[in-house]
Amino acid sequence: MATRLLSQIGYPLLGVVVILGLWTAYCVFYNVPTVVLPTPDKVAQAFVSRFDLLLSEGWVTLKETLYGFVLAIVIGIPMAEAIANSRALNLTFYPLLIALQSVPKVALAPILLVWLGTGIESKLAIVWLVAFFPIIVDTVAGLRSTPRELLELAHSLRASPMQIFMKVQFPAALPFIFTGAKVAITLAVIGAVIGEFVGSSEGLGFLLLSATSQLNAPLAFAALFALSFLG
Repeated sequence: MATRLLSQIGYPLLGVVVILGLWTAYCVFYNVPTVVLPTPDKVAQAFVSRFDLLLSEGWVTLKETLYGFVLAIVIGIPMAEAIANSRALNLTFYPLLIALQSVPKVALAPILLVWLGTGIESKLAIVWLVAFFPIIVDTVAGLRSTPRELLELAHSLRASPMQIFMKVQFPAALPFIFTGAKVAITLAVIGAVIGEFVGSSEGLGFLLLSATSQLNAPLAFAALFALSFLG
């Protein structure tokens, strides 16, 4: 058990050490300017010295990510239930949802910015858009995969539609819902950063953009690593 735990921790740490070593060697050997690629120690120094800034801006991005993700779940699961259990809604809206899923959300960001302004509303809309589709598509697939025998048993016991959903369909669809949520939460972070890139005065995305424009590469990389930790 201890050997297995050591291997699970040791190999990733070894990989990190190797990557940092190669990174440092490349910067030193080729004398790469800091504005192009800072060494890991300079990034770590920027991370520690500006930790308060990274924390405050990271809190903004975290709120945008979580609020938009929760909104996608609250809206997506009931819509998925309606589409999965209604032939008319399925034929009407499901093909449209599949088609809209292929629309690049980055292209919608400037339009949402015009409609909703530079506040948190536009960021929530972008996060909701990128997180909504994986949740609703996977939830519909999960609800449709419910064993027919269980549905027939529930109908024979005169269960109401809400009881069938809560006690039969929803538990059967949970693996699909969690799969969609895992994809959606990752995309939600990307959506928040896109919104901050397009128009914002706060957040890690704005900090990354601002540090890059000021040629402050260590701070930009520190913000990038903070986004990775957040994701």
